[in-house]
Amino acid sequence: MEAITNFVSMINGVVWGTPMLVMILGVGLFLTVGLRLMPIVKLGTGFKLLWSGRIPDKDKNMKGEISPFNALMTSLSATIGTGNIAGVATAIFIGGPGALFWMWCTALVGMATKFAEAVLAVKYREVDDNGNHVGGPMYYIKNGLGSKWAWLGTAFALFGSLAGFGIGNTVQANSVADALSSNFGVPNWVTGVVLMVLVGAVLMGGIKRIADVAGKLVPMMTVFYIAAGIAVLVVYAAEIPAAIELILHSAFNPVAAQGGFAGAAVWAAIRFGVARGVFSNEAGLGSAPIAHAAAQTNNPVAQGLVAMLGTFIDTLIVCSITGLAIIVSGAWTSGENGAALTSFAFSHAFPLGNYVVAIALTVFAFTTILGWSFYCEKCVQFLFGVKAIKPFRVIWTLVVPLGAVSSLEFIWLLADTLNAMMAIPNLIALALLSPVVFALTREYFLNKREADAKTQKS
Repeated sequence: MEAITNFVSMINGVVWGTPMLVMILGVGLFLTVGLRLMPIVKLGTGFKLLWSGRIPDKDKNMKGEISPFNALMTSLSATIGTGNIAGVATAIFIGGPGALFWMWCTALVGMATKFAEAVLAVKYREVDDNGNHVGGPMYYIKNGLGSKWAWLGTAFALFGSLAGFGIGNTVQANSVADALSSNFGVPNWVTGVVLMVLVGAVLMGGIKRIADVAGKLVPMMTVFYIAAGIAVLVVYAAEIPAAIELILHSAFNPVAAQGGFAGAAVWAAIRFGVARGVFSNEAGLGSAPIAHAAAQTNNPVAQGLVAMLGTFIDTLIVCSITGLAIIVSGAWTSGENGAALTSFAFSHAFPLGNYVVAIALTVFAFTTILGWSFYCEKCVQFLFGVKAIKPFRVIWTLVVPLGAVSSLEFIWLLADTLNAMMAIPNLIALALLSPVVFALTREYFLNKREADAKTQKS
């Protein structure tokens, strides 16, 4: 087992090394420039489309199974989770406060990446044998790049189907079990059984039930966690300017050891800021477009504008609040790591703060299991057909309690490695299909300007 762990660690060091970080940021920057900063400039347009897409469209000609709003909530259900609470804390613990700056950079260019992923997912989606719309990197590689690139789509589906059982299932169940055990004394096996029953009940209803649950739980829990985070920042309001200055300085300068903090080089801030940023918002991994492919829309660009909000909400809002709370409270020098570090920061700001983090982590991890079940299911369906859906759902559900009671150091390592390997075929496809994204975007906004001009004249 030690030999296998060392081998996977070696691969992890390669796939999350300099080339991968350059590729993630490079593709995102290329798309941002190619779109002429549109994802940033049109952020308000995205929120308007999100608000208008809250209710499923009754138009029989509108293709898709779930509302644009619920497509984003399903995507956010998979992205807002342990990455926002434990992942941010780990990035700061290893890379120092400057890691938060590099998470922001990843998010700014990641909005363009997420936009492009959703545009291509809707553009090249298919209807399966059950009459449902399916899409994602494996489909836009197959339908957009042609048969000679089909192996790349198969590679993505293979990596995605395996990675999901780690990062989207057992790791999440383990995080919930740890949080409930340490804060409320709930035995891990009890958490595992309850989670299994809840996950199974939702999964058997397919994407519509997953989207319905996500559409209710994700907004409510996100607002709850943001409100708690803001409360921490209010308590330490006087420290915010110094914290911002520390983040910016640490992003480009080494940080000396202090308290329980071991010190960090600039490279550590960049590496763990980018890696944990991608781990949290999943921009470039190719997971979110699988959910957006099921959205009720006839326009790929409109759904892309909604999709890019996922990165904005996940990293620039939720992760920022976690990171700032850790830094302004001084908790980052405590020597704590992961979710325990975030709990330490919240509990020092107000009584019961650790319980707030535990509840948030529990709900976020539960919805992540649901969101990733859909991603994983569609990867398995791409490889083996619709007949594999029901067996997959049963296996996925049964694995949940195993994650709750197991030690997962190796699973964390393997899932992190497979996540990076998912990103490689997806980023290649995004770069090669970028002309399609640029053309569709130009056409959409040209038609919108012409329509607005006609409206003004009339």
